[in-house]
Amino acid sequence: MARTSRPTDFRHGTPAERRDLATRAAGLPDGALTAVTGEGGLTPERAETMIENVVGVLGVPLGIATNFIVNDLEVLVPMATEEPSVVAAASHAARIARASGGFHASTSAPVMQAQIQVLDVPDPQAARLRVLAAREELMAAGDAQDPSLVSFGGGVRDIVARTVPTRVGTHLLVHLVVDVRDAMGANAVNTMAEALAPRIAELAGGRPLLRILTNKADQRLARAHAVLDATELGGPRVVRDMVAAGALAEADPYRAATHNKGIMNGITAVALATGNDTRAIEAGAHSHAVGPDGRYGSLSHFEETADGDLAVSLELPMAVGIIGGATKTHPSAGAALQLMGITDAAQLAEVITSVGLAQNVAALRALATEGIQRGHMTLHRRSVASAQSDAS
Repeated sequence: MARTSRPTDFRHGTPAERRDLATRAAGLPDGALTAVTGEGGLTPERAETMIENVVGVLGVPLGIATNFIVNDLEVLVPMATEEPSVVAAASHAARIARASGGFHASTSAPVMQAQIQVLDVPDPQAARLRVLAAREELMAAGDAQDPSLVSFGGGVRDIVARTVPTRVGTHLLVHLVVDVRDAMGANAVNTMAEALAPRIAELAGGRPLLRILTNKADQRLARAHAVLDATELGGPRVVRDMVAAGALAEADPYRAATHNKGIMNGITAVALATGNDTRAIEAGAHSHAVGPDGRYGSLSHFEETADGDLAVSLELPMAVGIIGGATKTHPSAGAALQLMGITDAAQLAEVITSVGLAQNVAALRALATEGIQRGHMTLHRRSVASAQSDAS
């Protein structure tokens, strides 16, 4: 059968029936999702290889968001979250968006940066120029730390030097700008930074201190946008109210914090399901929400089109990978990537960003109509009733 993100009767099935439906809808062989059942999934023995002092594993509900079309491709999206209504809300927004072609997404190059901090530099401005004069030498030395990355088309792309005044003096900050290809990239850039720090300190005439990546991945951006039909959303008044709600998030940091948390409900759930670093993604997102004026605002934008429909857009850093880390060691993460049909890190970033935008749309539509608690509390009461039944 052709790949589809809209399997028949998916919502009404049992977990086992949904797994079978998702497997067939994704064109996967029988049993491809066994890892997500707990059978053949993450065991304490395998967890022992991932972190320290392991005593067991913690289960998180894994759902599948349906209806997504991203860049004309049907995508079933795994989402790991404990919060009720998140998966249903994303699926509902994706259903509205698919009527207009779904989500359109793009990414910049998979570039990460590491920072090398140099202290006790007597002439920081001149030191900055000495470092930049050695740019080619430093880039070659960085590439020598990871020949495998270079063989796949990645490697150091630039050396940036900055002077940063602090309350304990002016520090020299040198950035290694590295194309990390399909990895998240933390290990690669940290290794390069540690290797190059002594030479950079020698050039600067100071001593190195911090040698680590920055999670402000502002050169590794993902973008998603869509147009949603006003009638499907509930009419012109709903569109105008959603635009007004979005405008408040742009103007007021108190609203923006909750608005952006709604976006991260979707993004974090997919990142967790695919074994990516949710804390790095969240740190990058919230730092990106701070504008040039230093004020925290909305990551997304809601606008009314000339035809009265709703145009939505989202841009944020998206440092995700499909190789290395938990994406390879956690069996459920591997199954999630297989379900999505992901072929590279850029595609994963585009899907994750589209899900974040869908989650945002669903939340603002609920706020502009019946309120957020109606659907949320229905599912919350179900979980509470289940917990009380288990305790009795």
